[in-house]
Amino acid sequence: MQFLQPPVPAATTTTTAINSPTSSAIKDSTKTTLSIILATSLFSLLFILSLSPSTTSLHTTTHARPDPYLFPNRQPTFTKVPSDLSLSPPSIAYLISGSKSDTGRILRLLYATYHPKNQYLLHLDRFAPQSERDKLALAIQSVPIFKAALNVNVIGKADFAYPKGSSSISATLHGAAILLRLSKNWDWFINLNAGDYPLVTQDDLLHIFSYLPRDFNFVNHTSYIGWREAKRLKPIIVDPGLYLLERSEIFYATQKRELPNAFRIFTGSSFSIVSRNLIDHCILGTDNLPRILLMYFSNTPSSLTNYFPSIICNSRQFNRTVVNHNLQYVAFEKSSMQEQRMLNSSEFHTMIQSGAAFATGFKFNNPVLDRIDQEILGRNAGQVVPGGWCLGEPRNSTCSVWGDADVLRPGPGAARLEKRIVELLSKGVFRSNQCIIE
Repeated sequence: MQFLQPPVPAATTTTTAINSPTSSAIKDSTKTTLSIILATSLFSLLFILSLSPSTTSLHTTTHARPDPYLFPNRQPTFTKVPSDLSLSPPSIAYLISGSKSDTGRILRLLYATYHPKNQYLLHLDRFAPQSERDKLALAIQSVPIFKAALNVNVIGKADFAYPKGSSSISATLHGAAILLRLSKNWDWFINLNAGDYPLVTQDDLLHIFSYLPRDFNFVNHTSYIGWREAKRLKPIIVDPGLYLLERSEIFYATQKRELPNAFRIFTGSSFSIVSRNLIDHCILGTDNLPRILLMYFSNTPSSLTNYFPSIICNSRQFNRTVVNHNLQYVAFEKSSMQEQRMLNSSEFHTMIQSGAAFATGFKFNNPVLDRIDQEILGRNAGQVVPGGWCLGEPRNSTCSVWGDADVLRPGPGAARLEKRIVELLSKGVFRSNQCIIE
């Protein structure tokens, strides 16, 4: 909206009028004009502030509140309490991503990782038709606990995410930014894809993480580049997911570029568990390093594997907060440790005893997932994993009746995860593996 302001009298007219008989009348007129201008400016400022994004809500259900039975003691607060002083279990923000025909896999992964304290953002990329996105949203709305906790959302305007390009960084940061707006109460961010699955319950994970500093980051990283220099760092690409509406192939330039000397590249895995502090730093922080690296990696193959490790290890604020393990179980081809392979039932005991919180490389409806549900998570098909917040009868819709979400009931998975983290934090491992320059 544009506001018209009265014209200010010209300087020559004002000067002439100073010595004229009507100078006092013109002075009064000038004061009136200035008052009108100031009043109009003040009204304009108030109007603009009323349209500020900080006063608008991302939720369509502006007045909705989570079920008080889940959060009986939660009071609204406008001051940020240091997370290390919190007596409440931590909260995790999950971005669960998939592509065409992955609706069923995303729902299964959501059920397997669900807890009322967490936040969940589901993303079907633009390779999936809009009908799948609508189907996913309708499925979410039909689950009572999701409606009660108000912690599951679906991205309506999807992104392209080419795993071998740089659009995966854009999609990840987009999801993280939405999660920052949706809730102020989560502590860690985890980006899962449809081929991932948990190896512990959320009660196990939240219980163990409640004993950790909230600024810890679990990120695989190394400065040893090796074969990646020629295949992933020097090549120049153009990712169509950043600028085209339709699917296209990644373009590889004939020229290659030298490695940077303004910062050091660290590489790792596309999966990581990072703190809210780091996400704030990447999206809202005043340090320009995250944006510099974002611009650099925009033309780099498989750039998501480099982004978080490089930010952490080039920052004094975060290079002492990183644990050099992402708590994910991955299997590689024996002939080449560069190529990840799919998991099968024969590796069930190996992956469970690894102490990892997640595993990756599961095909659709892999029978080993049913075994994980039954023996590890205690989950029935089409239902969430029972936790301390579930008050129903065992084996009969246990979570159809719920109570305080802060009540955790950790199981054997917590002991396995605790053992693995203790090993990673031991004096001979933790500091000696942080951002080492090789």
